[in-house]
Parts: sequence; structure tokens; C-alpha cells
Amino acid sequence: MNTQVVLCGIALLCVVNISIAQPDIEHQLLLHDSMVQISSELDHGSTGTGTGVVITPEYVATNCHILANTKGVSINKNGDAFKPTAIKADWKHDLCMLKFDPLPFKPVKMRDSSTLKYEEEVFSVGYPIGFNVPQSSFGSVKAIYPFDGSFIIRTSASFGLGSSGGALFDQQFNLIGITSFKSPGPQGYFYSMPVEWIKNTMKSKEVFTLNTNEVPFWALEETKRPYFMRVVIPYQNHDWLELKRLASEWSTLESNNSDSWYFLGVSEYESNDLSHAKLHLSKATQINSRHLDALVLLAQLAFKEKDLTSFQKIKDAVKNIDEDEYNALEKQTK
Repeated sequence: MNTQVVLCGIALLCVVNISIAQPDIEHQLLLHDSMVQISSELDHGSTGTGTGVVITPEYVATNCHILANTKGVSINKNGDAFKPTAIKADWKHDLCMLKFDPLPFKPVKMRDSSTLKYEEEVFSVGYPIGFNVPQSSFGSVKAIYPFDGSFIIRTSASFGLGSSGGALFDQQFNLIGITSFKSPGPQGYFYSMPVEWIKNTMKSKEVFTLNTNEVPFWALEETKRPYFMRVVIPYQNHDWLELKRLASEWSTLESNNSDSWYFLGVSEYESNDLSHAKLHLSKATQINSRHLDALVLLAQLAFKEKDLTSFQKIKDAVKNIDEDEYNALEKQTK
């Protein structure tokens, strides 16, 4: 990874269960012909590594931070190395398209991030450091954040160093994002760049340099990062006052963002301001009936207040989204 920054409600709507079983190993292997390793030439003869995804016979999508300001870049597959002839770069959004003579690999299908749903099952594929074959990680969509005309995808499907530039797939093997960065802290928040930005970058002009002065938005100083990133540290550090401050600002700026209300509700719940917590967690579920985290916290709040009628209604909503979370709530009544 070539970067100086390591980022390591109660109104319930009817929800539809869209969960599908994760693909087995046989089906995962079909995607491996679309995945490549990225190697970048660093100073002093060292090498940086990452992952790329074949999106057309001539182009591989990856993260720009893997190759920015390096001496050269290539892709590796089945013991063969291929040098790009040009790139198309969106440095701010950390997406680069490497151009080659037609490659003997299979391009992936793509699906816009705007069609995703919270808790939809997904999986990531990449080349973490130490592996010569693609590795898969499974999870679900935890959040979809509006940003710069598209949506940043946060998932529970993890990825590590070397997997930057890898693929995030839905259950039909459509590429839905490029795995790009994670938040610091013990509870990993994993973020992917949307397919829409790949399509936009493909419309840009080719360039023939890897040099840039631009920094990806996620690597800017803390106060310049989007709120969905800024709330993570106070949330993980249980700094409820700071979380409330940031979430209040966020919900004012983005009043239709369910996560802004969720994090505000969390800060109030943990500060024992239960009336406001209920109000704002309910707001989150009004905006997004599949916001599982808000539903679960509302259920816990209802149970704490001995409101068993509301508790049962919320459990029923949770059951349509996540059976494991429903079973965990069931245990509270036994």
C-alpha cells in the first residue's frame, strides 16, 4: 500500500428479506480470472502491492494510492507481467484505470451502488500480502453514504493490506465497488468506491504519468473528511459527547441520511437520554427501514423500558433482515 496515511426509529415499515446464501468456493473460483495483482516500483528498490479488477479487455480498475508517485507499475497473473500503456486517473476518489493491450482475462459485470440495500450480502476478493491467489471475505452492506454524486459503500466484508484495489461483489457476481480503505480502531469499518466512479473515470482523458499532488479524500486531515468517517473514532472510544456533536452537525447537513440520526441516537442512548434516543433512532428507521443497527438498539431500548409490545414489533422487523440478530433479541426474553 503506497500511502503515508494508514486508516487502519419507533415507526416500522414493511421490509423485504433479500438475503441470499453466499457463493461456494466453486463459484468464487470463476471470478479469479478477473483478478490481478498490482506491483509498483518504490524508492530504494522496494515494491508496493495491491489488487486490480479487469473491467474491459483493455482496462484494469484499481486504487490510485497503490501507484501514485511511484517509478512504475505492472500487473501480474499466472506468472506473467503486463505493463500498462497509459492510465485514467481520478486521484481525489482514489480510482485509477490501467490501460493495456487487450488482456487474456475475463472482464467482470458491473452494478451501480445506487441499487444496493442495507444488509444485502456481499463479498470482497483481493490479494492480501502473503497470498498468491485471490482471497475472499464475506459480509453485508452496513451503510451506503451519499458522497460526491454517488455512494461510498461500507461493509462488514473485511480486507487487509495488499487488497486495496480489489473487488466487492454482490451475490450475482456483479462488481459493485473497489475495496479501498478502512477506518482505524478495533472494530473495522471497510469502505469501497462505487462503480459509478469507475464509469466516470473511464470517460476521462488518458495520462502517461504516475505523479500527482492530489490526496484521496479519505486521507485528508480529520476535519476535512466526510462525517461518516469522523464519527467512527469517538464511537469506538465511547466519547459520547464528541459523537453527539459530530452527529448533530451531520444530521443538520444531511437530514435524510439515516446513519447521521443513528449515531446521534447512539450518543443519546449511551448518555441515558432515552427519549431523544428513541426519537432519533426512530428517525433513522423511518428513512431506512433496513437499518439493522438502529432497529436492534431500538429493541434494546424498548426492552429496557419494559415496552414489550414495541419490542415484539421491532423483533419482527429484525427477523426479516437478519435471523442471527433476531435470535439474539429472542434470548433477552428467556
